[in-house]
Amino acid sequence: MNGQTVAVVGARGGAGASSFAAALAREVVSRERAGRRGRGRRRRDAVLVDLATGPGLDVLLGLEHEPGPRWAELALGAAVAGEDLPAWAEVRVLARDRALPLPGAAVRGEVVAGLARTGATVVLDVGTSDDDAALLAGADTVLIVTPRDVRAAAGVLRWRDELAGSHGDVRLVVRGPAPGGLGALELAHVADLPVVATGRADRRLDSALEHGLGPPPRGALARLASRVAAEL
Repeated sequence: MNGQTVAVVGARGGAGASSFAAALAREVVSRERAGRRGRGRRRRDAVLVDLATGPGLDVLLGLEHEPGPRWAELALGAAVAGEDLPAWAEVRVLARDRALPLPGAAVRGEVVAGLARTGATVVLDVGTSDDDAALLAGADTVLIVTPRDVRAAAGVLRWRDELAGSHGDVRLVVRGPAPGGLGALELAHVADLPVVATGRADRRLDSALEHGLGPPPRGALARLASRVAAEL
């Protein structure tokens, strides 16, 4: 049975989409582990897939020196199994190579489909680019991570228009702060999209990322990811 595919996009640069995607994937694993206890069910993993521009998930999660395949190897035709990928907090991570471009759209689609066929929940860190339109259209859910400001609101509207007609399950993940007082419900009303969860800015996040630890397992971001995972 195919696993669920969840695409995470950012309303604008700096929205925290990559950090949220990582926290969400970790929460999926945590909930799966808790639900499996005593039931004898087959383990279902989570795989976090790097599709965003920027430094990449290797840097975000401190995996630069961990062995395992990256996108460049898959572009050359190497097969990938989820268990072969580097792991962060029990989440398997398919990261990009900072010095090399991602493979073509066809290869990306084949790899993501193959990971989903293993039964894993696949979390796509898409960032702010719409280059992966086919993957977005094929995802079970698209989550738009958005701060509560005017620039982010404009980005939400852009994503709404990009996804119109190609995807039925698009939801907002709203984060603070709100420098102009823009509320989550106001944002949802303007965009005509549902809000799956809201959360505050995480004061622990920057320090954790600076030390190569990835998003902290406790705090505002972890709670936000937990609420979203419960709704998937």
